[in-house]
Amino acid sequence: MTVDAHHHVWDLSVRDQDWIGAGSPIRRDFTMADLEPEARAAGVDRTVLVQTVTVAEETPEFLALAAAHELIAGVVGWTDLTRPDVAGELARLRELPGGRYLKGIRHQVQGEPDPGWLLRPDVHRGLAAVADAGLVYDLVVLPRQLPACAKAAAALPGLTFVLDHLGKPPIASGALEPWASDVRALAALPNSVCKLSGMLTEADPAAWTADELRPYADTVLDAFGPDRLMFGSDWPVSTLAAPYGAVLDVTAALLSPTERDRILGTTAVRVYGLHDS
Repeated sequence: MTVDAHHHVWDLSVRDQDWIGAGSPIRRDFTMADLEPEARAAGVDRTVLVQTVTVAEETPEFLALAAAHELIAGVVGWTDLTRPDVAGELARLRELPGGRYLKGIRHQVQGEPDPGWLLRPDVHRGLAAVADAGLVYDLVVLPRQLPACAKAAAALPGLTFVLDHLGKPPIASGALEPWASDVRALAALPNSVCKLSGMLTEADPAAWTADELRPYADTVLDAFGPDRLMFGSDWPVSTLAAPYGAVLDVTAALLSPTERDRILGTTAVRVYGLHDS
């Protein structure tokens, strides 16, 4: 089974995506009707749909989408981790139509001005509730926030932390440090996992090469190993750099045949519990 563990959808008539710049090629609607034929043509069997904005209404919409589309095996949604009743809110989401597809929670930590946001007591309490609910937590962070990720993962060994987009390394500049050392520190914790995703747009989207991506892919492969790495397309953001099938192809080309089955499928099934969907 091939799993795309990270993609998005949005309908601008329902909700603005204010993080997309004016005039950007992705400032338009992207729906499951757009994704499904491309994913099927690329041999993708199941996907994980990931939140895009910090709006409570989005998660129930995504759960309903998962219930309506066989391709979607799981949803990583959003809720306010600092709300006092976060445990009750997670339980409520689970009771909604499609609630069984809720597999994880994510927050745009990359947009938080406090580099230690993940270590705040109110956030820690919310993360503990995510763990108690049997969900995972996706980390969308900038390289400077990686040390806080490692501290949070060490403080909550019962919660699986999934690092999106390799922690957004500076691929376009070619620099490896301090990103590589910080990502290795996170990977040293057994409750951490990483998505091999988002690389093409962290490089120059118009002029990336596989050779440019390889040092970063090799770093996380060495640090996490194939049993804690999973493929994600980051569609439709990835369309800024390449068509859907090309993103999967270049990722597969960076892996050995023995690594591909795990990174392109079985890791995501295990980490997100997709066999329960």
